[in-house]
Amino acid sequence: MWPVMACFSIGAFHADAVFVSGLRRCDEPSAGQVRQAVAAAIRAFGYSGCAGRVAQEFGDHPETAVIRMRWARAVARAAFADSAPEPRRPADAGGLLVVRPRLPAEQASGSPGAGRRERTGSVAGGEG
Repeated sequence: MWPVMACFSIGAFHADAVFVSGLRRCDEPSAGQVRQAVAAAIRAFGYSGCAGRVAQEFGDHPETAVIRMRWARAVARAAFADSAPEPRRPADAGGLLVVRPRLPAEQASGSPGAGRRERTGSVAGGEG
């Protein structure tokens, strides 16, 4: 089985950071406050630490975590709206990135035809 990693966008990282920050919905934070909170959360916990805290909260309190994440995504999207747009991932990606092993040296040498096999006949099996 090949190792698989989730493919995260920068927007997902921002939303996770808002989720674990001290911001509260009732405070109605400004875009500047959201950006500061995101930077502070990422500095404090790192990207994987934020994701881990989100996962823990979804495990402990799924009902309230869904509501908070919905709010965090909306707030993060609004606060970083003027940032560069995210590239669209292919429809068949399904949010997952498959990591494959590196090619052997003879296939990855960069020379034309490296690692290719010559065809000796047609597909039907005759001479071609």
